[in-house]
Amino acid sequence: VQLQASGGGLVQAGGSLRLSCAASGRLYSSAVMAWFRQPPGKEREFVALTRWSRDSTLYAGSVKGRFTISRASAENTVYLQMNSLKPEDSGVYYCARGIQWSTQGDEYNYWGQGTQVTVSS
Repeated sequence: VQLQASGGGLVQAGGSLRLSCAASGRLYSSAVMAWFRQPPGKEREFVALTRWSRDSTLYAGSVKGRFTISRASAENTVYLQMNSLKPEDSGVYYCARGIQWSTQGDEYNYWGQGTQVTVSS
């Protein structure tokens, strides 16, 4: 499985971006797809996750109500719609694929290359 993240960019506070994560190879129904981010000078942190075959989702408290993770099975793609962006949302965003329903990055064995999100104040 290879993951290709895209959609990052520069946006003003209050704006929106949609990130995409295109997966090559087969995604089994048990797969868990997640987004993580790494703010400048900080550790990587969990953002959101979903199970490939179900509508179950989980969000970090800091993004709940503003971000939405979704999937398009026919396109083998997972999206992260980010609304009401804040400067503290800036960072490199990574998509990841695993099996465990987990917010810990160590549980994910496939990672995309990352896409930069910068939110200006």
